[in-house]
Amino acid sequence: MSLKDKLDLQRLPRHIAIIMDGNGRWAKERGQDRLFGHHEGVESVRNITEACAELGIGYLTLYAFSTENWDRPVYEVNGIMELLVNTIRNEVATLMKNNIRLHVIGDMNMLPGNCKTEMEEAMTMTAQNTGLNLVMALSYSARWEIVNAAKNIAQDVKDGKLAPEAVTPEMWQQYLCTAALPDPELMIRTSGECRISNFLLYQLAYAELYFTDTRWPDFRKEHLYEAILNYQNRERRFGKTSEQIQQNEEIIS
Repeated sequence: MSLKDKLDLQRLPRHIAIIMDGNGRWAKERGQDRLFGHHEGVESVRNITEACAELGIGYLTLYAFSTENWDRPVYEVNGIMELLVNTIRNEVATLMKNNIRLHVIGDMNMLPGNCKTEMEEAMTMTAQNTGLNLVMALSYSARWEIVNAAKNIAQDVKDGKLAPEAVTPEMWQQYLCTAALPDPELMIRTSGECRISNFLLYQLAYAELYFTDTRWPDFRKEHLYEAILNYQNRERRFGKTSEQIQQNEEIIS
């Protein structure tokens, strides 16, 4: 039996978030330039996006470029931006064919003009698609997002549009980049690092975290299935006891 056949299709995570780590190290291990790793990582994006669409996953968020990544060597940043432009330009037809809708979260004003234009055009073209929601986190950091939300809430309170007592966790979420998205239930990080690295800090509060040593350019469908199987073998309690969870399941059944 394959790993895919072992999956419980009734208990799939609705939203999977992935920190695509290890492109540069993968390339250096092969005596190549770091940009070679980023180019090869595009194939992993295609493969995993296809796998999620096939399974019927509702949302896939990929951490493609953080605000901290702007501090990398200029040649690498420029190469990544060029790669993003070319990839989106070449993949829009595939997104349309597979009924995939593209979203972007992050400070898009920091992106080069051509990159921002390509992203906006791709989002517009795929806006009516009803299958997988592919979310690219570009020029994104959770701390930036949280501070930005706080500023907007403070402004609305100052302008009399919002009462301070109306600020609840539910209200706060409406000011985040992910307001229209459900919180991730499974977060995967490749390449052996066991940290979240400023990614969806608010949204990952109750996500199951899965870390793998596999570098992103080597990450394929079987690795995704393994992560989902691991997720399905965990008990998600959300602060409750195991007994409470079992009682609720008995009532539902």
